[in-house]
Amino acid sequence: MTITIIGIGAAVIVISVVLLAFMFIKSNQVNLTKKTEDKPEWMRSTPPPETVEATTASQGGVGLYHQEEGERLASPFAEQLEDILKARLAADPTLKDFTIDLATGKGYELEIWVNGSKYTSIDELPSEKLKSVFREAVDEWDSRK
Repeated sequence: MTITIIGIGAAVIVISVVLLAFMFIKSNQVNLTKKTEDKPEWMRSTPPPETVEATTASQGGVGLYHQEEGERLASPFAEQLEDILKARLAADPTLKDFTIDLATGKGYELEIWVNGSKYTSIDELPSEKLKSVFREAVDEWDSRK
């Protein structure tokens, strides 16, 4: 009986080591620097240039999204969109008085924070120009996928 238990234990350990080795071998075959179809969808996308610039500037390293200290928690999509929006706001002097922070709500809905006030849709935003820039940023993000 004891020999059977030891044999089963040894077999489980051998199988675990083989599976772990296989996992390490497969993980080294994924090239993270090239866009290929053999990666999961979340690994195939490249962050928008605005996100790369923001993370590089803060010396936080380049990732799928960039969340600054003090910001509300948001999905990668929202953080990438926010980086595009902030770049557009900085480039347009008529929009310089707006501060934007996108967040993901408890029900996973997009929250748009403008100058500390929360909005739940683009149509609610306080400026027609801001609405237009927001829609353009969404279209730009969508075209990069």
